[in-house]
Amino acid sequence: MKKNPFTFSLLLILSLIIISGCTNSKDSIATISVNSDSEHANTFKELNLGELYDFDFKLNKADKAWVNVWIESYKDGKKEPQPLAELSYGENPNKVVEGNLGFGILNTDDTRLGILYAPNVTATPQKIDQIHSVGVFSGWDYAIGEDKVELKLGETYLLGAYRESKGNSIRTYNLQDENEVKKMIKDDRIIFLLKIKIEEK
Repeated sequence: MKKNPFTFSLLLILSLIIISGCTNSKDSIATISVNSDSEHANTFKELNLGELYDFDFKLNKADKAWVNVWIESYKDGKKEPQPLAELSYGENPNKVVEGNLGFGILNTDDTRLGILYAPNVTATPQKIDQIHSVGVFSGWDYAIGEDKVELKLGETYLLGAYRESKGNSIRTYNLQDENEVKKMIKDDRIIFLLKIKIEEK
């Protein structure tokens, strides 16, 4: 049987496209981006409830993935033994799950509460005793931008940081630089780091 060169070339190109598509979907288990103008964030602002840092989160292969989200806590340069709050969930019956993920600090009459949430799951609010001392500056910095960031299996990602200074000024750090993050932890009095890691089960 005589082979047609055009047919062979077409099959080769189609095969490469299919292989390329499979490789990309395997590398990106999830995507996340800043959603500072979300309904959640706007509600916090309008009602003066506190501070909320919200993200758009999409998990591919949710039926096979396990998501870990947590808040690392540091005081005077030392890491607290337990996270301020954490979520661990996965093996969803749906293949794709998307929604809001974030961290908030809720004001109440006599204290503050840390709130951690992800699509369809929320951690129990945790009391925060050590923040907002008199005469210090505080702030939140996102570690990612509004463009979607592709998350890969087994890698830990820093999404943002809440911090309190040791004095009457506060500086900016590059949260994508590990050495800058270490310097920030050393320089500031209180640090909360929002982190995420996705594993396959």
